[in-house]
Amino acid sequence: MIRAHQILAVMLSLAAPIAAAAQATPATAPAAPAIEKGSTVQLEYTLKDDAGAVLDSNKGQSPFTYTQGEAQLMPGLEKQLDGMHVGEEKKVVLPPEEAYGRADPGAQTEVARDLLPPEALTVGARLMARNSTGEQRPVMVKEIKEKTVVLDLNHPLAGKTLVFEVKVLGVEPPKGAEPKSTN
Repeated sequence: MIRAHQILAVMLSLAAPIAAAAQATPATAPAAPAIEKGSTVQLEYTLKDDAGAVLDSNKGQSPFTYTQGEAQLMPGLEKQLDGMHVGEEKKVVLPPEEAYGRADPGAQTEVARDLLPPEALTVGARLMARNSTGEQRPVMVKEIKEKTVVLDLNHPLAGKTLVFEVKVLGVEPPKGAEPKSTN
């Protein structure tokens, strides 16, 4: 009889630390996916210039959806979003070199005045022009001459420091990839 009690006592003394360790180590839930190359990401954003003027925002609208690593965002912004998770928010400041570049004073062209609609014949008017391959690009009327108009070909945000306030609303891991552990 003493032997049975001794065996039971040894079993209980071994079981107690194992049970305590099991209680102290909670089961880990699968880690939420982080933004990585190939992830489909949904964002809420507000874009401001460095003076704080709001230039664009999708707050209260559908999320902006893009695929990380497919050059759908400015490289500087995409780099700052890498590794973020759903619910995280971040303020990202991009100097011109990481956004639309510096304004190039030589990026202009002169076109016949009669190619533009009459309402566009105002300095500062913004238009959408098509290049020889049919791609659209924003241009601005820089100068109006007697028979021609000088168009500024720089992006309207070239030369500007941009401030993005972003919130990650959704992250889907790359197709066919297992989500990476953050542990």
